[in-house]
Amino acid sequence: MKKITATLFSLLALIVLNYGQSQNSSVAEITIKDSEKTLNSQWNEKRVAYLGDSMTQKPKDGSSVYWEYLTELLGIEPFVYGISGHQWDDIFDQAVKLKNERETNIDAIFIFAGTNDYNHNIPLGEFYNETMKETNHNGKVVMRKYRVPIYDDTTFCGRINKVMSYLKTNYPTQQIIILTPLHRGYAKFNEGNVQPEENFCNGQGLYLEAYVNILKQAASNWAVPIIDLYSNSGLYPLSDSHTRYFRNKETDRLHLNSEGNYRLAKTLQYQLLTMPSTFVNIK
Repeated sequence: MKKITATLFSLLALIVLNYGQSQNSSVAEITIKDSEKTLNSQWNEKRVAYLGDSMTQKPKDGSSVYWEYLTELLGIEPFVYGISGHQWDDIFDQAVKLKNERETNIDAIFIFAGTNDYNHNIPLGEFYNETMKETNHNGKVVMRKYRVPIYDDTTFCGRINKVMSYLKTNYPTQQIIILTPLHRGYAKFNEGNVQPEENFCNGQGLYLEAYVNILKQAASNWAVPIIDLYSNSGLYPLSDSHTRYFRNKETDRLHLNSEGNYRLAKTLQYQLLTMPSTFVNIK
């Protein structure tokens, strides 16, 4: 009888274990092959600061993040400032912390943020205020429309302007790159933190791509490259076939698991190979 009970218990434990594994799409760490590495590129040994949110912060379970894979793939030296839940107004604080800690002893700065601004219903706002102003055109004084950037924390555009102005002022020789958010799937972290998938608009009546498009315009306004992960990462949590890349099929289609971070890193690897890593030899 004891033997039968033990056998039944073992079978039950196996069923529970398999069920948990089917719900949780966490995977084993990815081993980077030597053939994948591009260590002779312009990014080898470059010091990169990562500003962002939970997509960049090292998770509590210790699983690998995209920047760790990039370290292996490209030989980048990472300095990570991303914090879970942070929005673009928090990115300004991260940038200030970077300056306080490293001064200008950095080669490049990556900014991977915006999904939390969308989720927290931040108004888009405008990049500029317009007024009329006198100017000299070909020796004649004329009145022309004149625009002034808006710097504030109440709108998405204002937040981005504030961050980019600070970085452009303090890091004129460093490469600054904006990364767009990924697509968003459903997530439920607790009863008070349930986040609908991206086919629902936010409280402003806006869809995620509105925030992605603002980031693209910001990159143009501030003359910095943008890597459009929303379009080019291939990560699509709305499809059940893509839950293999996310932390949990049922409760977290927002955050990447190791395989998802590996795919993200590979996308970044080849995008970065087309860009300068810095604009001065500061070593």
